[in-house]
Amino acid sequence: MSAAGAAERLRIRVRHKRFPAVADAPPKLVIENLTLEVPPSGFMALFGPSGCGKSTLLNLVAGLDPDFTGEVTLPESTRIGYVFQEPRLLPWLTVEDNLKLVLADDPQSEAKIDSWLAEMGLADVRAVFPTRLSLGMARRVALARAFIIQPTLLLMDEPFVSLDEPTAERLRRLLLDTLRAHPATVLFVTHNLREAITLADRIALLAPAPTRVVREVEVPLAPGQRFDAAAIERCRAALANDMPGLALAG
Repeated sequence: MSAAGAAERLRIRVRHKRFPAVADAPPKLVIENLTLEVPPSGFMALFGPSGCGKSTLLNLVAGLDPDFTGEVTLPESTRIGYVFQEPRLLPWLTVEDNLKLVLADDPQSEAKIDSWLAEMGLADVRAVFPTRLSLGMARRVALARAFIIQPTLLLMDEPFVSLDEPTAERLRRLLLDTLRAHPATVLFVTHNLREAITLADRIALLAPAPTRVVREVEVPLAPGQRFDAAAIERCRAALANDMPGLALAG
């Protein structure tokens, strides 16, 4: 790989990440000796047991938590979009104003909002407040808010959790369609192995805390197989056979 190609990759090196002592609870080592690289426009799913540090890792990459030993190297001019587990929409602002908030003084904000409301199927709820939206619709707004800034790096922390499966499936399709039109590098946290297989190019299997990358596996699905239930199940079974003793349910 050329030096230029290496520089374009997201590179994560976390030697230690600890949570400080709280009350009677001692300090907790959450991440130790974790190394991960993601190429431009790559889609990496982070899959591991609950509490292993997946969300913490996203916060380190986002710069929301600088208290760790190691380094995160971002490609030059990286713009980060973050989709959290909860939509985190401001309830006193309409859908339009929640999107306008992240655009600040962008002179093209109105045109961008029009475009993204249409692309996400939200034109009819432009003036609606978040408390009047279904969870699935609120998640669409959260996706629009992340994409409207034209991110080069998209961090996604279980964005489709708690949705019924038909709604989650529609949003997975929407995400992949949107990424085809607006490419970005993606780090995606999930507890759902089938979801990881459906969406990702590669899966990083993480150990229980203190977490590290146990193994990276390439997802052997062609684009046309992304929503083929039989192909996904064959892939899931192959991973389970290849990783005896690892929790690969879901």
